[in-house]
Amino acid sequence: MQNEIGDFLDYLTYEKNASPNTISAYRMDLEQFITFLCNDYFTLGRDLLDLKKVDHLTVRSYLAFLAHRKLARSSAARQLSALRSFFKYLMREEAVEMNPARSVATPKREKHLPSVMQPSDVVLLLEQADTSTTLGIRDRAFLEVMYASGLRISELVGIDIEDVELRARLVKVRGKGSKQRIVPFGSKAEESIRAWLASRGDLVSNIEEPALFVNYRGERITTRSVRRLFDRYVRKASLRAGISPHTMRHSFATHLLNAGADLRGIQELLGHVSLSTTQKYTHLNDFQLIAVYRKAHPKA
Repeated sequence: MQNEIGDFLDYLTYEKNASPNTISAYRMDLEQFITFLCNDYFTLGRDLLDLKKVDHLTVRSYLAFLAHRKLARSSAARQLSALRSFFKYLMREEAVEMNPARSVATPKREKHLPSVMQPSDVVLLLEQADTSTTLGIRDRAFLEVMYASGLRISELVGIDIEDVELRARLVKVRGKGSKQRIVPFGSKAEESIRAWLASRGDLVSNIEEPALFVNYRGERITTRSVRRLFDRYVRKASLRAGISPHTMRHSFATHLLNAGADLRGIQELLGHVSLSTTQKYTHLNDFQLIAVYRKAHPKA
């Protein structure tokens, strides 16, 4: 089974250009499924496991097993997706005759409204960076860019200097699956980026370092460092618990939508493949509901 899994992951890597995160997740999902088969069904061990015996009932039993272990439905759905892709590959290689995961219904995912910050809280957070220091100037710049463009952390740290067009206020980012898109940013973000570029040389000794945002050693900053710094500024601003870098992305989308932006345009800015992913931002908060009610209801 290790050979089949290895060949499948190579196929995803070199032919489908899947991201390292996807490869790692699929590897873990398939290993868990194989462990389940060996322990609960075929009991012959990994070396003698016959995937031709796996049918849709086996896959359904596996999902029931995951549900019994209180695994989130989104994680179970991802595991089912991994199994579908794996068996589809095995069918192409004529290792199996059918895809047992194809006819199994995907677990319905829990619906959670995204956490959103008030504009005043965003401003308060941005003001926490100490712009009297080089690192503070850097932090203010990446915070401004996060909110101005709604970027994921991985997209933020992946920005190179050559990706930024300051006059046009545009930045080229690499999203999931290495897909590129152009995202605008505003005057405040431009001002902060210019201030950072003027100070960046204090940290960078290697003139060939392409990264826009670097750490104190002059190397590209990591997603872990950005999260740590973000959490520090949240605590410093005494904001509510649970605010994360992704909350800035949610806030970016929600604030645009509340101001009248087109949902399709927000989809493009966020880099969502499906419009249904963007539609979760169409929820209204309590204050908006009250305002709509008082404005529209004849007895309000």
